[in-house]
Amino acid sequence: QVQLVESGGGLVQAGGSLRLSCAASGSIRSINTMGWYRQAPGKQRELVASILLSSGSTSYAEPVKGRFTISRDNAKNTVRLQMDTLKPEDTAVYYCNAELWDYWGRLRDYWGQGTQVTVSS
Repeated sequence: QVQLVESGGGLVQAGGSLRLSCAASGSIRSINTMGWYRQAPGKQRELVASILLSSGSTSYAEPVKGRFTISRDNAKNTVRLQMDTLKPEDTAVYYCNAELWDYWGRLRDYWGQGTQVTVSS
């Protein structure tokens, strides 16, 4: 059993900042990648940012480049998303994702429960 627990969402004015955190726990052997996705009302879920835990290599969606920063703490199986200069179009439910190897040698995808980010204009 693996759990991803997210925290840090909320309401902020345009131009403000928020930081999301996601901690993975449970039957984890190793984690390949962790990332953040978001889904706005009426839209498909989209990748925002991801990080390869072994190297720290990152990838960002074009709309958030230069504004969002993803980082990891390997010792704590935690990933954070620092979101600066937020815009109303960043409003969405943000989901943490992890691709990991469990104790039984299975490569699986896990999702957090989602955290709401609302940016007012």
